[in-house]
Amino acid sequence: MVDSILNKIFTLSSLSFIAAFLATPLLTAFLYRNKLGKQIRNDGSTPLFSKLHASKAGTPTMGGVLVWGTTCALAGLLWLLKTFTDWSWAAHLNFLTRKETLLPLGAFLGASLVGLVDDWLDARRLGHNGRGLRFRSKLWLYVLVAAIGAWWFYFKLDFSSIHVPFYGSIDLGWWYIPFFIFTVVATSFSVNQTDGLDGLAGGILSLAFFGFALIAYIQGKNDLASLLGVVCGSLLAFLWFNVHPARFFMGDTGSMGLGVLLAVVAFLTNSVLLIPIIGVIFLLEALSTIIQIFSKKFLGRKVFLSSPLHNHFQAIGWPETKITMRFWIISAVMSIVGVIIYFIT
Repeated sequence: MVDSILNKIFTLSSLSFIAAFLATPLLTAFLYRNKLGKQIRNDGSTPLFSKLHASKAGTPTMGGVLVWGTTCALAGLLWLLKTFTDWSWAAHLNFLTRKETLLPLGAFLGASLVGLVDDWLDARRLGHNGRGLRFRSKLWLYVLVAAIGAWWFYFKLDFSSIHVPFYGSIDLGWWYIPFFIFTVVATSFSVNQTDGLDGLAGGILSLAFFGFALIAYIQGKNDLASLLGVVCGSLLAFLWFNVHPARFFMGDTGSMGLGVLLAVVAFLTNSVLLIPIIGVIFLLEALSTIIQIFSKKFLGRKVFLSSPLHNHFQAIGWPETKITMRFWIISAVMSIVGVIIYFIT
């Protein structure tokens, strides 16, 4: 039985990698042909940031379509084959189930589509000041996605408690709903903050999803582990073309969608408090931005040369590839630590 499950996860991961890898030339050709390139803010408010990232202007964005497109296409195709044929292999490989994967896939797709609209408007220099959706509008749209998930967890799945490592479960009652919404939105924007260097967010997300895939597998949530295997496979294909110098960027359609998925998966495995450990880089990137904004507004000075954190290291002279690889190493170690803590507790 164990061999069968592992074979399923490995096969699906391999299929998603191959499918995403083969689809990349089509996606990049479309992005370059339509000049859907990244805009770098250059209004004088962030001169150091603009200088550090000037070379990235015009590089196509929306590469995250590769990840969620491959994942949803594979899920839909296998479900159709399982439903309308009698092929045993399709039934075995199908991982789309109401109990484990329908909700995270739905949240992933919903958040990714919001990001896709924002990326498209930004690349076309449309929307608010030619920069896409207003921040306030984006925030409320992601809150809506998170609120639907919170309602489903609380009223449909009867989730109301969270597990605290080394302590036990705490029942939050109806406070579970605002906690869920806050965590999902905060995680998605934290991942978005991290998506600033070639290969940075893609590599860290791969490691984080691998950690939660192990947890899901240990819990016997085999379809959820399979879903995360598919995401990891497509992320690795994306990363092949996203490492320095990047062929394209993830964009909001990738970073926001994957951030939402990461949080929803953490809730499904009742290990949401492991996100700050397994996703420690996301936490540090978000905190650096919050500290920088607070310090500039109330103290009149900057704590970091530039935020988020990876920009600060760039500003002090670290090469982009060094920052990326060191952050990958930290993420790999902390993913292992997070899984070990789950084992212990």
